[in-house]
Amino acid sequence: MLRRTLLTAVAALATTTAATAGDLKIHFEYDGAVFQPPAIDVTKDAQFCGKHDLTDESLIVNPKNKGIKNVVVYVYTGRGGSDIEEVDPVNNTHTLANKNCRFDPRIVTMQAGDTLKVTNPDPVGHNANLNFLRNDAANLMVPANSFKNVQVPQPEPAPIPVECNIHPWMKAYVLVLEHPYVGVSDENGDLVIKDLPEGELSFRIWVEAADGALSTVKVNGESERWSRNKFEYEVEAGVNDMGTVTLTADQLGR
Repeated sequence: MLRRTLLTAVAALATTTAATAGDLKIHFEYDGAVFQPPAIDVTKDAQFCGKHDLTDESLIVNPKNKGIKNVVVYVYTGRGGSDIEEVDPVNNTHTLANKNCRFDPRIVTMQAGDTLKVTNPDPVGHNANLNFLRNDAANLMVPANSFKNVQVPQPEPAPIPVECNIHPWMKAYVLVLEHPYVGVSDENGDLVIKDLPEGELSFRIWVEAADGALSTVKVNGESERWSRNKFEYEVEAGVNDMGTVTLTADQLGR
């Protein structure tokens, strides 16, 4: 009887916790003429890399709806940011592949304590140069059809670039946070951050192609002033739809 009572209490607590968590939805849209990303000049291993129609992926815009891919939004806990409860490490493993002479995915988000598995399914050798600031920097040679694991125990202050010294056009970014509250927009420009704590939170936005700080943006057609890529949002239980954030061609270096 006691065991059943305890299980019921645990289930009730889990239900209450889930009910009070909030999901934040944002759609990112490009304000400018849709463009064709420039082709990559393949200067190394052209016999293999040259057959994959590689393009510059620093800005990807959906030609159908102008949605912006790979916009990153996360809860900001730095100076002047949100004071949230400490989140225990989950020790997940995230894969960053050197695939078809490009990094896949372009953006990897991790929690401190996770492992980054750098793989190479290509028939040519690759290199992954991880320029960490707080974690040990790593410059990995990853032979064909092999992988290397990197332990990442500390959060990083910003997305960390990953480069391949062998194929200089290859680039990715790794964002390591002390919590799981982060989202990356998909090919339609849609982003969701799940299970956020309720209350006013500070968020930071990062876009690879951004030319300087995003200080003035349009949210649902209305201009807003953001401070150093940061904005505040009151999260309520359930789904919170912030709507459409529009970024201009000038802001994104186009």
